[in-house]
Amino acid sequence: MDPKFIIAKRVAKELRDGQLVNLGIGIPTLVVDYIPKNVRVLFQSENGIIGMSPLPEEGLEHPDLTNAGANYVGAIPGAACFDSALSFGIIRGGHLDLTVLGGLQVDEEGHLANWMVPGKMIPGMGGAMDLVTGAKRVIVAMTHTSKGDPKIVKRCTLPLTSIRRVDLIVTEMAVIEPTDEGLVLKEISPEVRLEEVVKSTEASLIIPKDLKVMEV
Repeated sequence: MDPKFIIAKRVAKELRDGQLVNLGIGIPTLVVDYIPKNVRVLFQSENGIIGMSPLPEEGLEHPDLTNAGANYVGAIPGAACFDSALSFGIIRGGHLDLTVLGGLQVDEEGHLANWMVPGKMIPGMGGAMDLVTGAKRVIVAMTHTSKGDPKIVKRCTLPLTSIRRVDLIVTEMAVIEPTDEGLVLKEISPEVRLEEVVKSTEASLIIPKDLKVMEV
């Protein structure tokens, strides 16, 4: 299975019935395809939608109904649209139960860098800083490495998104929880060995005796 889908499928297991959830651009958008049948959540997009859904079918695209990544989306019955001021009031006010974001780097202290690469053009900083700071829970969904280089590092070399520690990191290789003591390796993919995870991670990992196997 493609690593992106492995990550999205594992993240979906973290969703709880009744939550208000924000999905970032990239891998996080795939999470909607793996939500457990007994779980119903409302999806929010920072450009001003609550009740967002995947596009029902090709041909139903509407230029005024897109997500934060400018991709066409659908809307469930009863969905609400509003301006950015209200949308960011919801985010900054702490009303989001969960946000799932992509990542460029996460360091040993659980700090996320995901909004820019110095020297490269970016369309804008978007809502990542507000989401990481304001959401009740933050999950980072990203590949474990980029072109062979670890993305879970001792210290971020890219600009931080927030000084807040994220709550969980999900990659195709592992599930890692940042804590006061450091990065705790909670689960490991059945497709890799522990040695491979450690070798692919620059940051130090705390490996518990009850290390579990990821359900993918």
